[in-house]
Amino acid sequence: MFGSVGYLPNGNMVSGVYKYFLILRLGDAEVKNALEGAHVKPLDITGRPMKGWVMVEPEGCASDEALSEWLDRARAFVQQLPPQ
Repeated sequence: MFGSVGYLPNGNMVSGVYKYFLILRLGDAEVKNALEGAHVKPLDITGRPMKGWVMVEPEGCASDEALSEWLDRARAFVQQLPPQ
């Protein structure tokens, strides 16, 4: 998906890489919170943002701690979804 590497437990995409961005599926409610932080923007690669997704710039996930936090947030959302 997105022409790059992605992580899909139970068939639901959690995260991936697009160009130099980390892309994450957080769900609509969590996206609003995430966009308040630095280095985060809506996932928009076609001119139409994808609901429930964000793009994190490298600066936003440069440390192991920051990367783990982002991935934990995405996994927590996707674990609530039914398997595909």
